[in-house]
Amino acid sequence: MTTIIHDDNHFKNAAHEKLAVTRNLAELSWVQYPGHFDQALSKAIVTPATVGSRFFDHRISCYEPGAHVANHVHKVQEQIYHVLSGEGVLIVDGERRLVRANDVTYIPPGVHHELRCTGTDTLVFLVITSPPDDEEPQPRREKR
Repeated sequence: MTTIIHDDNHFKNAAHEKLAVTRNLAELSWVQYPGHFDQALSKAIVTPATVGSRFFDHRISCYEPGAHVANHVHKVQEQIYHVLSGEGVLIVDGERRLVRANDVTYIPPGVHHELRCTGTDTLVFLVITSPPDDEEPQPRREKR
């Protein structure tokens, strides 16, 4: 059952409380995260901080012309960039790729990448990352 709640505490504990929650993107604030520049903004939709998710970090990003995320690499995280509108250049291990609406790029761990809005309109895209934390998983301890 989907529960529509307008209390941030319920959203933050949704995974733990086993609640399916719905929220509108307009309720979320735009944030410019470290390593993002010149109006490269994102909204954290489904993340450990927003709903308590364990396996997903799902964001929508909105880059104004000239905005970009610096070249970076993830140790264990996989990412998907799904472009909804606008256009830009995605640089993957030094290879430049034009990306625009309906392009979907999978980026495995260990691959250097950066994204720049090179068009004249805003570049809007989804970023899905798993796992949310870029640390090697620790082995589970057996219960005694």
